[in-house]
Amino acid sequence: MKASATKEEIMKAIKECAAQLGHAPSFPELRRRRRITRRVIARAFGGYAKALKACGLERRGPGYEASLPELFIDWMELVREQKKVPTIGEYEERDGYSIRPLVRRFGGWKHVPAAMLEYARKEGLEGQWKDVLDLVYTHVEGRKEENKGANAQRPPVVLDRPTYGTPLTYGPLTYAPTHEGGVIFLFGTMARELGFAVSRIQPDFPDCEAMREVRPGVWQWTRIEFEQDSRNFLAHGHAVAGCDLIVCWNHNWEDCPLEVIELKKEIARIAAIAKIGN
Repeated sequence: MKASATKEEIMKAIKECAAQLGHAPSFPELRRRRRITRRVIARAFGGYAKALKACGLERRGPGYEASLPELFIDWMELVREQKKVPTIGEYEERDGYSIRPLVRRFGGWKHVPAAMLEYARKEGLEGQWKDVLDLVYTHVEGRKEENKGANAQRPPVVLDRPTYGTPLTYGPLTYAPTHEGGVIFLFGTMARELGFAVSRIQPDFPDCEAMREVRPGVWQWTRIEFEQDSRNFLAHGHAVAGCDLIVCWNHNWEDCPLEVIELKKEIARIAAIAKIGN
């Protein structure tokens, strides 16, 4: 299906697939039968669940709220195919399951390899997946050694004291933000210089509503989501259709379908202009 597919074309494909299967299709089932990508659906509906709802369908159980056995097979097959543990980007590019179920289950992408090893051990799957598990084991042990080496070269962290980001040479925030709250504060201090007038900060998605100067003297309403890293937008399960712009400290989401303002670059640009002016 073309990237420019309309909502009607997507809904028709989903309904035809459901009629053939006798149940609401999981996304992998739909992808295999109609060659449609997750990005096409996200742009039209904001997510697969919303697309199903628009079709009057509801899917529960394996395939939509993916079970751990299905996630295990999907992840392990990619490791076998690539001969290495996948990055977040590599896993997402496959157009299979998203990273969200794995991140929710295991508390972060970096914990997935060790969790898969433990699941294989508990379920007695070592024989079936031996070649893949050997790769995963090597990866996990290698990360342990890297962490040991890195920690050995650094001074110890005092546990009862807060930690800070890299010192900044410009602006009211002395150190680089280390979480979303710092990003929100920093954006607030830079908003006017970036061409925004904030009208609302809210606890629900999206985080912010603001007016944006799109041409001299011409302003438009825009919806903003704040993230420490732009890719956290995926991990938090936000709908692309519900937001216009991501404001982050670090932009690490390749092929992001939304506009991104990376404050790390913007603050360096503003600091350079101020230096030239002096």
